[in-house]
Amino acid sequence: MRTFSGHKEKVLVTGGAGYIGSHTVLTLLEAGYEVVVLDNLCNGSRESLRRAERLTDREVLFVEGDVRDRALLDHLFAEQPITAVIHFAGLKAVGDSVIQPLAYYENNVVGTITLCQAMQKAKVNRMVFSSSATVYGAEAPVPYHEVMPRGRPSSPYGASKAMVEQLLEDLCTAHSAWSVSLLRYFNPIGAHSSGEIGEDPQGVPNNLMPFIAQVASGRRDSLAIFGNDYPTADGTCERDYLHVMDLAEGHVAALEHLTRPGIQLYNLGTGTAVSVLEMVSAFSEMSGVEVPYTFAPRRAGDLAAFWADATLAERELGWKASRSLEDMMRDAWRWQQKNPKGYC
Repeated sequence: MRTFSGHKEKVLVTGGAGYIGSHTVLTLLEAGYEVVVLDNLCNGSRESLRRAERLTDREVLFVEGDVRDRALLDHLFAEQPITAVIHFAGLKAVGDSVIQPLAYYENNVVGTITLCQAMQKAKVNRMVFSSSATVYGAEAPVPYHEVMPRGRPSSPYGASKAMVEQLLEDLCTAHSAWSVSLLRYFNPIGAHSSGEIGEDPQGVPNNLMPFIAQVASGRRDSLAIFGNDYPTADGTCERDYLHVMDLAEGHVAALEHLTRPGIQLYNLGTGTAVSVLEMVSAFSEMSGVEVPYTFAPRRAGDLAAFWADATLAERELGWKASRSLEDMMRDAWRWQQKNPKGYC
């Protein structure tokens, strides 16, 4: 676990009641930051923040609202001495983005533009942006390195992240006071070790780990594995899975290094790819519970395999994923057992 310098500045976390956001809020509180969360709760839960407060014995200022609401943002920056923003707010399901591209561009791109306009008016010019490895595109060789150009993303979700990266780069070029860290991360799983906060998807999970855990707990009958004919060792997709708490610590490390103008760009991952079938096997071995599964057709927008080269983050931020795959499984299972219906 990383230790941080314990700044007392006030940070706005957009989308802070979501899965990655709530774990990052907890990590910020532990590091001594004051935290304001803006979230419309479409993918988040107010309860996640209450639990983060209890775990840290600290308070969060929560504002329910949308990052596209310029008047609300102007009021928030005028009322609170915010010095930096960690920007998570946006829609995140690859498959859904193929079906609803306009919603993804409006939320993810227009929302970021509105946020940056409000920040510029308030003279707040430090941001950590939640980007994605999908910006490397379908044709990029693995492992992904930060020096690679952005490619052609395979989904509107990935395209929206690439657009936001470009607009933030242009903003930093036009205005030298801005300092922005773009975090391209891979596949976060797991939960806080207490089992008090974790991933609570709405409806049928889009991500693998909560689906596995819900099947193991009896909440769902069977896991659907989308595609078993990919050009991988066992035919299923391979991904770079990292613990959500490692990822949260990466955001705080990036925030603490926003000390020079311009763009900073980092991959956050473990550097190791694990297949879907390997994930199922590892979970069953850890929990002692068999996870029934069936194969389903491939999902639009899914790539066969990708993983990170994260050595730059280790060298410049002092960050490295430290928790094992077994830790990820165990913490996800603890969360599921303690919260069989999520935050409800």
